[in-house]
Formats: sequence, structure tokens, C-alpha cells
Amino acid sequence: MKKLIALALAIVMVLSAVSMFASCQKEEDNLSAAYDKIAEGLEFDDSNCEEFVVAMSPDFAPMEFVDLAKSDDDKYVGFDVLLAKYLAKELNKKLVIKPMSFDAVQAAVQAGTVDAGISGFSWTADRAENYEITDWYEAGDNETEQVLITTKDNAGKFTTAESLAGKKVGAQGASLQEILVKEQLVSKGAEISLYTDLGLAVEALKTGKIDALAVAHGNGEAYISQNVDSLDWAGFDFVVDDLYKNNVVLLQKGNTELLAAVNAALAKAKANGLYDTWYETCEIYSQIKTADQLGYDDDGNKITE
Repeated sequence: MKKLIALALAIVMVLSAVSMFASCQKEEDNLSAAYDKIAEGLEFDDSNCEEFVVAMSPDFAPMEFVDLAKSDDDKYVGFDVLLAKYLAKELNKKLVIKPMSFDAVQAAVQAGTVDAGISGFSWTADRAENYEITDWYEAGDNETEQVLITTKDNAGKFTTAESLAGKKVGAQGASLQEILVKEQLVSKGAEISLYTDLGLAVEALKTGKIDALAVAHGNGEAYISQNVDSLDWAGFDFVVDDLYKNNVVLLQKGNTELLAAVNAALAKAKANGLYDTWYETCEIYSQIKTADQLGYDDDGNKITE
């Protein structure tokens, strides 16, 4: 009898584990369903097409990040990946994604070893001087809101520049956040720490090597949602000039032919209202917002009733 009871309990535990795994798998699939449907719609026969090589730094959810459940170039996902796929289709070229650090993306575009850099770039005077910069494309609140995240213990404590005097503030090197920290916080006594990889910067924040980290608002949402027990908002918003409030694609200086073609494609995407759908979908995928909150079914269709 004892053996039968033990066997029955074991079966119950196995079935429970299987059910839990299936539930988690369904939730994961649901998060990516809408994204996968959009990505599939951007596919076309590119077997005889020239390559369109795009560099990006896939550490910047929801703009570009990695889904380890996928393989090859499919594992790079996010708003900028959808944009790259869209541009490749419009240009009738085969997309090739080259992952690299944020500053390396800019160097590769400048050297002409890639065709474009698509990695959440904002306009800056330095970039305008050294690259062909496309017209703006809009990605939610990714660039319009620039903020600080911090540890759970320091949530809401750094609401002014003066409150950060003597504190270490992290930022990604060669980014808009570096510019903002230097302009608005270092002048008030904060110390800046630069990182080539945002994942490393987040670990530095969690381990106390820095007190706060400058990020785009959407990026901050992603990191907090993935670290709900350890990270939170600092309570500080940067003042962001209108020039910085949208994203651009970087092209090699002098490549005006490609610039014109990309700008035409961007204008078409804007006219067709694609950006908001892409951004909302990528927020789901990076778990900033859940599929339940936004009302998507298992096939990626938005529920309207």
C-alpha cells in the first residue's frame, strides 16, 4: 500500500511538473506570438539578393535583444530588428545582422564594413558630422524619456541632480546617455562610469559598483521587469532636447544613394502606421508588458472585445 501511495504521489508530481512546464512554455510562446507574426510578414525570397549588412548591439530591449530559444539571425529580436527586416525587404536585399558592442557599431559604419547601424541611435552633432543620418523613426518612449534606474533600496532617492553629487552614475559609452550624464549630472558633482555593454552596467548596479544607471525609459522598463526584486526607478528624469527624441539609422558618410532609399522606406513605414504596433509588440516580447495586459491571443492577434 505504501509503495502504491508513493507511486501515486510520484505520478502526481510528474504531471504537475509537466503542467507547469507547459504553462510556462505557453506563456513564453504567447509573448513572442505577435512578434513572430510581424516578422513572418516581412519575409520574402531573398536567395538571389545582395546583402544588406546591419550592425547592432543586442543588449537594449525592447529595441534589440537576444532570444536564446531561437537560432542564427532569428535569435536577434526587437523593434530595430523588425525595422532592419522591413528595410531589407523594401530595398530588395538579404538581411545579415552583425552583433557587436555599441561603440563598435559606429566604428563599423564609419569604416564601411557594414551597410548600416541600427541600434537605438539618437541624433547628435558628432554623429551628424561623421555619418549620413537618416530621417527620424519613432519607437515609443525609447528616446523621448531618458531616466535613471537604481537598486530597490535606493528607489526614489535620486530625484535631483544635486542628490547625485558624489554618486557613481553608469552609462553606455558613445551613447546619448553619456552625453546627458556629463551635461546634467557630472556638472553637479556626480561621477560617470562608462560601459561598453549594458548587461555589464546592470550587473555593476546590482553589485553596488555604481549607484544609478542612465537608460532610455523603455530600456529601463525592461531591466526592472527582469529584476523586480533588485532594481527600481531612481526618480530622476533627464531634460531631453527635441533633437534627441527619436531614432535614426547611421550610414557611411557619402553614401547618399542608400540614404535616399532608406529615407523613402522610413517615410512609407510612418505613413502606414507601423511603428506603434512594432513597439508595443516588442514591449510584450521583452516582458515590459504582458500579453494579458495588452490583450493578445495565442496566435498573436490583438483582442478587441
